Amino acid sequence: MIVAVICAGGPNPEIVDMTEFLQDDTVFIGADRGALHLLQQGITPHEAVGDFDSVTSEEYDQIAAAVHKVGRFRSEKNETDTELAVDRALTYNPERVILTGVTGGRLDHMESALHLLYRLQMQHREIAFSIRNKTNELSILFPGVHECAREDRFAYISFFPFGGDVLGLTLSGFKYETVDARLETGMTKFTSNEPAAEVCTISFHQGICLMVRSSDS
Repeated sequence: MIVAVICAGGPNPEIVDMTEFLQDDTVFIGADRGALHLLQQGITPHEAVGDFDSVTSEEYDQIAAAVHKVGRFRSEKNETDTELAVDRALTYNPERVILTGVTGGRLDHMESALHLLYRLQMQHREIAFSIRNKTNELSILFPGVHECAREDRFAYISFFPFGGDVLGLTLSGFKYETVDARLETGMTKFTSNEPAAEVCTISFHQGICLMVRSSDS
C-alpha cells in the first residue's frame, strides 16, 4: 500500500514522528518549510514544493542540495504550498495521504487545512486522507458503515458534523453507545467518547462527519 506523507511548515512540536511511516512504499513530500522538518528527522523527501518564503536562503540551499526534485513557485499563486504538495502526492497513486505540520500556529491555517481535508476526501473517495499531529488524527467520514480499531495512543474519539446535520448516527463498541442519533451543528454531545472494544463501528445514513481521535499527551 502506497502511503504519501506530506509535511507542511507548521511548528516543530506539531510534526509527527516519521519513523512510524518508514517503509519502502511510503512517499515523503515536503511543503515549503516542511521539507526542512523532514530533513531534520533524517528523511530525504521524494519531492519538495512551495514558494519557500518561510525558510532562509541558507535553509533553501540545504533543501535544494538534499532533495532531488524541488518545485519552487512564486508567492503570488492561487494554491497553498500544502495544496501543491498534495497535487504531487496524488501522482504516486497512494491509498493513504497523511498531512502533518498543518496544525498549531495560525488558526486560519488550521481552518484552511480542515477544509482542504474535506475537499480532498470529497474529490478522491478511493483514498483515505487524514491530518495528524503528535496527539490527534482527523478524518472525514461519509454515510455508511465504518470500522475503527482501538489504538492505545488515541484514547478518545469525537464526532462533529461537517456541513449540515449527521442523521442516523449509531456508535457500537464505544463506552458511550448510541443508536440512530442526530448530530447537529453546534452540538458537543459526541466529544471525548472512548473505545470499549477492539474494533468499534460508526454508521450513519446522511451528512458528513469529522472524526477526531486524540490523546492527552
